[in-house]
Amino acid sequence: MWLWFSVCSAVLLGFYDVTKKQALKRNSVLWILLCSSAITALFLCPFLTAGSLRDHLMLVAKGIIVSSSWISGLIALKLLPLTTVSTIKASRPMFVVMFSIILFGERLNLWQWIGVVLVIAALYFLGRSSKKEGITVTNNKGIVWMVVSVLTGSASALYDKHILHSLEPLFVQSWGNVYITAFIALLLLGQHLSSKSEVQKFRWDWRLLLIAVLITISDALYFFAVKEDGALLAVISMIRRSSVVITFLFGALVFKEHNIRDKAIDLAILMAGIAILLFASS
Repeated sequence: MWLWFSVCSAVLLGFYDVTKKQALKRNSVLWILLCSSAITALFLCPFLTAGSLRDHLMLVAKGIIVSSSWISGLIALKLLPLTTVSTIKASRPMFVVMFSIILFGERLNLWQWIGVVLVIAALYFLGRSSKKEGITVTNNKGIVWMVVSVLTGSASALYDKHILHSLEPLFVQSWGNVYITAFIALLLLGQHLSSKSEVQKFRWDWRLLLIAVLITISDALYFFAVKEDGALLAVISMIRRSSVVITFLFGALVFKEHNIRDKAIDLAILMAGIAILLFASS
């Protein structure tokens, strides 16, 4: 069942990323994240139950990690074409597997190294493809934010596996969104009080409600998948990250982004590398 949960979660996650890209036309990054996480927390408030101080401290840490990944990812989404973001985002499962190997003291075998080399090559080719659109990987802010998002997102996946050994999925999701909302609200307040920056005015957008619905269901399916006995985090991460196929298609067909052929080849190489890495690690 955890495989089907992962597949459904991936489909919803793909539409979630596309909707976020559209929502950036009306509101800033922090307003979008604050409203969507607050609505999600409201959806999940019936599942708020008491927990120990240790449980809540773990979820506060999760809230900070997830918020960091979401904020950096959404900034990158605003600065970069959707097809570029989706290709880089597809590398996240590699980091999940790599950090898992490092944390457990395992060594890479030949096939794992082949997978890593393919992923690195794909990211290199993506850099060459992006230059045709005036995007320089080494000094582009959007690329830097996307890398931060991928690394913190990978840390979040590993942390989820750790805390779900002792906590229930709905407890993690409900309280996690409360702390994410509080953290982003504090950032917005800090931005408002700062004399160096002016907070963009909030404008209601129906997409904010859709974002909340999509991420609520997608995350719930993901948490239940990770919680199941015998579930493999590496495989779940790979399946869930296949959501980039949806975002890539939307970028190519709906948003009419450029240089699609080269990026499609880059994405295919990257996905092949991840597949080899995961199968070699299973």
